[in-house]
Amino acid sequence: MGYSVGQVAALAGVSVRTLHHYDEVGLLRPGCRTPNGYRQYDDADVGRLRDVLSYRELGFSLEQVRSILDDPQGDPASHLRDQHRLVRERITRLERVLAHLEKMMEARQMGINLTPEEQLEVFGEGWRGEEYAAEAQQRWGDTDAWRQSQQRTSRMTKQDWLAVKADTEALEADLAAAFTAGVAPADERALDLAERHRRSIERFYDVSYEMHRGLAEMYVADARFTRHYDDRAPGLARWLRDAVVANAERHGG
Repeated sequence: MGYSVGQVAALAGVSVRTLHHYDEVGLLRPGCRTPNGYRQYDDADVGRLRDVLSYRELGFSLEQVRSILDDPQGDPASHLRDQHRLVRERITRLERVLAHLEKMMEARQMGINLTPEEQLEVFGEGWRGEEYAAEAQQRWGDTDAWRQSQQRTSRMTKQDWLAVKADTEALEADLAAAFTAGVAPADERALDLAERHRRSIERFYDVSYEMHRGLAEMYVADARFTRHYDDRAPGLARWLRDAVVANAERHGG
């Protein structure tokens, strides 16, 4: 079965001019011509065109493609294996580029001015920042607290974030220690820790006692937050909520 140049161009998604050029440079010459001189391509020509376009997509020059396809030691099966290997390598490279871009987009969305490598150092593996950022924006995107958080985090350096991480870990260790020691939520030590917890959030936005109380209720209502604190000590989330409520009541919030 023969194909006209127009049919092959339509099948391959290239222009007729491209096929003419491939013919002129000896890369893809049609197997025959019609009696009136028109190019006529057969199935083998279409297969070769597929190979040409595959290698071109991978960045090879026309001369390189011709050398590969005209190699007397080559064969169709080896061409397919080579193309498969090169495509897999390209996919791997593109996946790395995509991951980098997604991390940068995620950071920008959260107002975090860190490279992906710095984010990994600060937040660790499995950080679900994009998910949390999208949810936070949906819930509070039109609030002053959200705007404050975006402004403040955009100015924070890697060292600032490492300091936040260290302070947070120290605070949560102290919360767990007080809870496991049997300190009552309304005890002065618990109230001081609750106040310290409120001030830690104020690095990002102004937190009234009423707002802090609302956040603490979320610690027991949202299983993700409950799990975060209870991983420190089972029952810590509810104890912290009670301490925050007691501290808010002490300050009239």
